[in-house]
Amino acid sequence: MTVPGYLAVDSGGSGLRVAVGVPDQAPAAQRESREPVRTGARGIDPGHLMTQLVPLARALAVEAGVDALDTAVVGAAGFASLGDELRAELPGALARELGVRRVALAADAVTAYVGALGPRPGAVLAAGTGLIAVGTDLTSWRRADGWGHLLGDCGSGAWIGRAGLEAALRAHDGRDGGSAALLSCAEQRFGPVRGLPGQLYPRSDRPAVLASFAPEVAGCAAHDPVAAGILRAAARHMAESAAAVCPAQGVPQVALTGGLFRLGDPLLDPLREELAARLPHARQVPAEGDPLHGSVRIATDLAAGRLTLPGESTMLQVISVRRD
Repeated sequence: MTVPGYLAVDSGGSGLRVAVGVPDQAPAAQRESREPVRTGARGIDPGHLMTQLVPLARALAVEAGVDALDTAVVGAAGFASLGDELRAELPGALARELGVRRVALAADAVTAYVGALGPRPGAVLAAGTGLIAVGTDLTSWRRADGWGHLLGDCGSGAWIGRAGLEAALRAHDGRDGGSAALLSCAEQRFGPVRGLPGQLYPRSDRPAVLASFAPEVAGCAAHDPVAAGILRAAARHMAESAAAVCPAQGVPQVALTGGLFRLGDPLLDPLREELAARLPHARQVPAEGDPLHGSVRIATDLAAGRLTLPGESTMLQVISVRRD
């Protein structure tokens, strides 16, 4: 007897995380790659994604004892704005290479939402190097920020790190708003601060380098009012984004997900206060899982014919494909 299974994928900035399992059961097998999917002039590269995904999926299917991968869910960073080629080519490629019949393509913000809250109305703040807020009333999706470190991502790791380094440079110059504590941290981490522009501006991974300084800001917050003020401002930006996407009616849930929240209480305490002030009708809850968990949830519901999440081409798109 054939055992049909699902394929769940989280494609993010550090590579692919892949799970295979049987609907209504926890994933039986998981693996990951360490190579991020390329993004070119036409957006996310489906060929590069498939080159990494196919051998992982086939090995996982054998490991999980799954004979056929009927359903696939791919959550991808950048899907909302860079996913046109992925939407055009990936479903057919999954059908040809893996025999998939049903495909859901999603923004990673959607899989982060579903991993954190499941199919419930509410809002999720996903924060790491960047930041995006996603909300739904189960009839449509809303998103706020996620515009990258030059145009937005306000309150993100890159934002906090940049603000901390600015405060360090202000102290170096003798300008108002400077922090001697952050100047000391910056010099220990990067060397003389006069060299910071040369270290940062030419780098393609500038957001990650900026974000690497965010823990230093959090570490200074207990004894440095400038660092504490940066985290309070970050919390205010986050709460603004959450309020922009959270349903206004009922008692929606609000959850936090992403590595930035490992900064702990120096960030979480002001954030909880800001969320309570801006969203008094909402209930703050712990995230139940991560974006891969969200892809698994969507795959299980899609395979069982009970997916109730709103479909939008740039956020969550379900496609039935024929196997040639």
